[in-house]
Amino acid sequence: MKEYSFYPGCSSEKMASAANMENSVHHMCEILGIKLKEIDDWNCCSASIGYAGGGQLPRMALTARNFALSQAQSPGKDVVATCAACWLALRETQERIEEEPVVKAQLDTVLKEANLTYDGHLKPRHMVEVLIEDVGWDQLKAKVKKPLKGLKVAGYVGCQTNRPFGVCGDNFEDPQYLDRMIEATGATAVPFPKKVACCGGALAFSENENACKLIKEILQSAVDNGAEAIVTPCPVCQLNVEVYQGKVNKMFNTRFNIPVLYYSQLFVLAWGGSWEQAALNQQVVPATALQRFA
Repeated sequence: MKEYSFYPGCSSEKMASAANMENSVHHMCEILGIKLKEIDDWNCCSASIGYAGGGQLPRMALTARNFALSQAQSPGKDVVATCAACWLALRETQERIEEEPVVKAQLDTVLKEANLTYDGHLKPRHMVEVLIEDVGWDQLKAKVKKPLKGLKVAGYVGCQTNRPFGVCGDNFEDPQYLDRMIEATGATAVPFPKKVACCGGALAFSENENACKLIKEILQSAVDNGAEAIVTPCPVCQLNVEVYQGKVNKMFNTRFNIPVLYYSQLFVLAWGGSWEQAALNQQVVPATALQRFA
């Protein structure tokens, strides 16, 4: 059994907006024989407020604390995140520690105040990277017991797993990893020109009308290309594109009613897991298109 240090992030906590991702990821990892050891006493990565006005050093100090805890609790283990924003926070802080001695010295001082240390050598990874690089495409396909044949899915990558770092050296303009994941379950990845378009992110709270315009374009592109469902690796993308469909319909006189899922939910269902294990019972927009595979 391969083991990783696990940073779940705030949105994946029980009853939080991405609890369905957390549930399905754990069942996905059980099927794969992967152990996720959650970092005890982890804290928020400050993904949004840290950039909005919290300041650079406090923002990175929060992530450095998570690294220090992980190093103490799971020495030498890669730190895996499922949230795209959390992954970006981990990646940025790690690179700044490695490349900027002044930043490392500042963070060392902050950590010392909390009686913590971090030597700067852990590797932060997105769960998608673990699946592709450590598990591999052949194994992902071999686990399929109930192919999702005939299901048409739009793979919505969004911004944060695509830039600035990207996943597995994929193409920034037309990343293929999510389409390949969809195809690995037996489903069909439909052409989707909006696969890396922004959903508005946190602007859905502060500039909701503008965000809804972006969300409407994403939904329209999926529907126009025959998608029965949208799949994403990002909790913010999932939240915005699913939850705001009702408001988009009122604003633009549309009738969108398309489920927005995580790749982990598709895998669990295709690998023989139950509807509940795939957390498909936790959708705001019911995943009726997938019921024929339950």
